[in-house]
Amino acid sequence: MKIYKQGATAYIVDEGRVFRTNSDWDLLINRAELHRRLREDCSGFERVSEFDASGPFDPPVQHQELWASGVTYLRSREARVAESKSAGGGDFYDRVYDADRPELFFKAAAHRIAGHLDTVLIRSDSSWNVPEPELTLFITSAGTIEGYTIGNDMSSRSIEGENPLYLPQAKTYDRSAALGPCLCVPEQPLSMGSAVSLTILRDGACVFEDTITLERMKRQPRELADWLLRALTFPHGCFLMTGTGIVPPDDFTLQVGDEVSITIEGIGTLVNIVNQSRQI
Repeated sequence: MKIYKQGATAYIVDEGRVFRTNSDWDLLINRAELHRRLREDCSGFERVSEFDASGPFDPPVQHQELWASGVTYLRSREARVAESKSAGGGDFYDRVYDADRPELFFKAAAHRIAGHLDTVLIRSDSSWNVPEPELTLFITSAGTIEGYTIGNDMSSRSIEGENPLYLPQAKTYDRSAALGPCLCVPEQPLSMGSAVSLTILRDGACVFEDTITLERMKRQPRELADWLLRALTFPHGCFLMTGTGIVPPDDFTLQVGDEVSITIEGIGTLVNIVNQSRQI
C-alpha cells in the first residue's frame, strides 16, 4: 500500500485500486497498525479510476520533523574519515561506527523538504556536494515504525570535512532534503534484502550510478528508532533517514542541472533536479 500526497489530497494505492481523501495528513498517517487502518478507511474514501503515478508529488510530510542517522554503513564511515582527516576529525567517525550510541541529528523541518520531481539545493559556499540515498522510516508518536519512504540527504562534504562541528551547516539548509515519491505502508516490514540505487544524470548522460542492499547496514531500523526516541517526543510522528551506503568518489561533486534518481525496491523512485542556494 502506498500513499501519495498532492496538496491537501492523499491518494492511496492498494492492490491496483486507487482511493482519494482530503483527510488531515497528520491524523491519516500517525496511527499504529496503519496498514490495517488504511484498509478499513478505504471503504469510506472516494475511489478514482485515473491516477498519474509519475507525479509530481509533495513530500509525505505535514508537521513531522525529519531526522537523520550517520555512519551506519562501512562505506559511509570510510568516506567521513577521509574527508575529515586533515581537520583531525577522522577518529570520531571510526568511534561512532563501532559505538553503542549511533550518530543522530536533526535534518529538516517540513517546509525545507522537497518532494518528487522537485528541486533540491547545493550550498553556494560549498565546493563539494553530494546526494545521499537513504531508506527513511516513518515513526508514529507511539514509537511504532509504520511506513517507509525514500530520502535524499543532500550533504556539503567540504563543509563537514573542514570541521565536524560544522555538521549542522553541511546538512541543514533550505531544500537540503527530499522525500518521496510516496509513503509505503506494507503489511510486513520492508525486506532488508531490498536494493537501494542511485543514478545521477548530467546533460542526459549518466555520470554516476551505484547500488547497495539494505542488509549492509550495521544498525537495524528498530535500533535507530529506539535511540531517537530515548529523550524526544513527536506529537505528529517523525521521519528518520537511516544513513547511506553509496558515496560518489572524492573527485565528484554535484552541478546545477544534475538529475538525481534514487530507487528503493518496494517503494519506488525519487527524482530531483539540483540547483544552487542564493548567495547572501
